[in-house]
Amino acid sequence: MIATASLGMRFSGRKLFEDVNLKFTPGNCYGVIGANGAGKSTFVKILSGELEATEGEVIFDKNKRMSVLKQDHFQYEDEEVLNVVLMGNKKLWDIMVEKNTIYAKTDFTDEDGIRAAELEGEFAELNGWDAETEAETLLMGLKIGADLHHKLMKELTEPEKVKVLLAQALFGEPDVLLLDEPTSALDLNNAVEFMKILKNISIKKNISVIIIIHDLNLASLFCDSLIILKDGRFIEKGSPKEVINEENIKSVYNLDCKVCYNENDKPYIIPKT
Repeated sequence: MIATASLGMRFSGRKLFEDVNLKFTPGNCYGVIGANGAGKSTFVKILSGELEATEGEVIFDKNKRMSVLKQDHFQYEDEEVLNVVLMGNKKLWDIMVEKNTIYAKTDFTDEDGIRAAELEGEFAELNGWDAETEAETLLMGLKIGADLHHKLMKELTEPEKVKVLLAQALFGEPDVLLLDEPTSALDLNNAVEFMKILKNISIKKNISVIIIIHDLNLASLFCDSLIILKDGRFIEKGSPKEVINEENIKSVYNLDCKVCYNENDKPYIIPKT
């Protein structure tokens, strides 16, 4: 579980958040929605520890693991797909890099041998011998076939890159997964497929998934709970049916719309012309 207690944030004297008290429980997918500039990315950065709140705290067990999938899908263009996934466990990856660097030396010293032995011990403790197999299994589960595992990221399609980055975030089995608009560069069909995968992961892995998402209809279909931000304020939290209504959409997005319901009683919006 991850939670916030009396969380507040100020930038140059400007109040961004104040007295935010939220709880995110395992096995659920939470959507953070709101217009551009509302503070969604800042909130996720505070949850991840990338930014420090000026008031209150984020409550998260230090023995638990958190992973973040960011918007930058081009960060690893010259890296092999399998290596990108392995980088999801930074400690293990750093050990692998240092170990390989030592073994590649032409002037291998006694000190190098001692350090290599230490690294081998740490590598084994982190289940390093099974790491590649686990990474391959994750990729296969996300429909990234073995023929792609040793390709460079720049050789993949955009939907494939997003799946690889999801595999990276899931590598090492996090308890909390944070995602910053992962579907923004995907067409509708691929976005729907990605959200289905994400929803299934939250249930099967029993993790808390917190996702910034711009498509309200996707958010309604796949998120258990939605949080609306407006001008840095958390104005409502609840189920999609509770949160997505014509008044909220007009207030937050300045959009006149009609709210309808599908056969599963999920709301969806149709802009008025």
